[in-house]
Amino acid sequence: MQYRTLDQADMRGKRVLLRAGFDVPMEHGRVLDAERVRAVLSTMRAILDAGASLILLAHQGRPKGEGFEAVFSQKPLVPVLEKLLNVSVAFAPSCVGPETLALALALRPGQVLLLENLRFHKGEKKNDPAFAKELAHLGDLYVNDAFPNMHRSDASMVWVAKLLPSYMGIRCAEEVRHLSSVLEDPRRPLTVIIGGAKMETKIPVIASFLTSADDILLGGTIANTFIAARGFAVGRSKYEPAFVPRAQEFMLEGEKEDLADIHVPRDAVVASEPKEGAATLDIPLEDIEGDMAIYDIGSVTAERYAVRIAASGMVVWNGPVGIYEVPTFSRGTRRLAEAIARATRERGVASIVGGGDTLDFHKRCGLDLSPYSFVSTGGGAMLEFLSGRQFHALEALSL
Repeated sequence: MQYRTLDQADMRGKRVLLRAGFDVPMEHGRVLDAERVRAVLSTMRAILDAGASLILLAHQGRPKGEGFEAVFSQKPLVPVLEKLLNVSVAFAPSCVGPETLALALALRPGQVLLLENLRFHKGEKKNDPAFAKELAHLGDLYVNDAFPNMHRSDASMVWVAKLLPSYMGIRCAEEVRHLSSVLEDPRRPLTVIIGGAKMETKIPVIASFLTSADDILLGGTIANTFIAARGFAVGRSKYEPAFVPRAQEFMLEGEKEDLADIHVPRDAVVASEPKEGAATLDIPLEDIEGDMAIYDIGSVTAERYAVRIAASGMVVWNGPVGIYEVPTFSRGTRRLAEAIARATRERGVASIVGGGDTLDFHKRCGLDLSPYSFVSTGGGAMLEFLSGRQFHALEALSL
């Protein structure tokens, strides 16, 4: 599918509505991590450099949609934006209404206006056309650079794009290009690493890659469900019994010659509780018993996975393979990160890494993201895109 991109837009003298993914962690009115703001910095600068004014639309958290909630206000983003853009940023206390419209109409080229949280209005999540029309009245053009929200059919993501000349932002275009390469022209062998929790969200991804990948490496709570499906005792490990039959089906399908091999851990790091200083054992699966719980992949599995990564042409990674928040149980994830970085650097392996927990792991452990070929800002959006789902927000930007 072809999309209208920012370089095709005539923005001079126009008011440009930019839908951004500024759902950043905050505490006591202070932004803790501005990475998602920096991700769309190139798009914001391109709009201002083109002689346009910039109106920023975004949301924070999950308010009830019944009006202002201080904990979810976007106002703490103002100083962050001013520092990054080196311009003054005005703030509208609502994303719609007469006062906001007046602020938008008064903008001059090079000026910036940040709107309050879109999700303070029920119309956003309901994809309400009337709410979208109010937003559209604020600008002349619309740009969507909110890839982390691209799988959502919200008013600001879908309807506004239908009401104004609409274009894809720079970061969003990069996301679509890199993730599309996995689906359309992957380097072989293609290895996919799936960790984290929630089988429900991972099933479509596993099903998709079963027919397109060469190897699927499992870790985290996802792997625990597969371990149980193989008939091993998992002690007090977290897993999802309801999905054991589906895991068994996946493993049977993976035995077919023309489908991807599904790799389940052979050993695990276990303890009685997930805290630093707890007594741990790195043992084969068959030795798990009693109150033991799996908190990381074992050293044998980590090495097997590292060897598979080194032999890959492309690696896609979403989700840690252990309780990375506790250093003792972050070693398996660290081993995979090191293996992917080395394969990218030394062998030219194409590596695509994403997911909120995956990125948080790197931050907590002080690991650099630059060795990877591409780092996706999308968590759920990345997974759903790779599972082949069509996004209404992307379709609204198509030629």
